Formats: sequence, C-alpha cells, structure tokens
Amino acid sequence: QVQLVESGGGLVQAGGSLRLSCAASGRTFSIFAMGWFRRAPGKEREFVGTITWNGDSTRYADSVKDRFTISRDNAKNTVYLQMNSLKPEDTAVYYCAATPRFGGLRSPVDAAEYDYWGQGTQVTVSS
Repeated sequence: QVQLVESGGGLVQAGGSLRLSCAASGRTFSIFAMGWFRRAPGKEREFVGTITWNGDSTRYADSVKDRFTISRDNAKNTVYLQMNSLKPEDTAVYYCAATPRFGGLRSPVDAAEYDYWGQGTQVTVSS
C-alpha cells in the first residue's frame, strides 16, 4: 500500500506561483511513476502532468505547459509541482497519484492507470 499526502495549496493572485508537494510512504517510491491531476468546480478531473520514476521524462497538459514543472526527489519520497504564471482557470483541487505499472518507466496521462491517490489540496487563483 502507498499513502500520498499533498500540501502547498492555497490562495494566490493571478500571475503568482505556488509549489505543491506530494509525500509518499509505504512501498518503494522510486519505482513509481507519479502524476498530478486536478478537478475544478463542476468539471471532470483532468490530467496536469506526469513524471517517470527517475525524472527523465515528463509530460504536461497543453493548458499548463511552459507554466508548470514536475520534479521529484526519490531520497525524500516526494514529488513536486511548481506552478508559475497562475491563472484563475487553474483553480481546482490538485491530486497526486502513483502507479507502479510499467516499472515507473512510463508516465501515463490516463487517470485509470494510477493505483494510488492523495486526498487533494485546494488551489485558488484570484483575478
């Protein structure tokens, strides 16, 4: 079993920055690909970004590309989501997710391929 705990959410003005963290415990973190997803009020959950086990490969949704950056520190069992140039439309609950499938070598964009989820952290961007 894997436990994921997100932190770092909050209220920020448009154009500002936040860094989310996701701390993992349980199974060996380094073999997991990690993803970030979000759910805005009244909308479906959507993919934000993902990273392979060693950080060599990342993928992002078009809506956040060039603004958000995913990184990880396997020594700390933590994955990060650096969010810059935030927009009101980035307002959502952000979730991190982990998958041991594919040995961490693939970084899926489909939420169905993730087995473990955190409880989420709220990000609110004011205009």
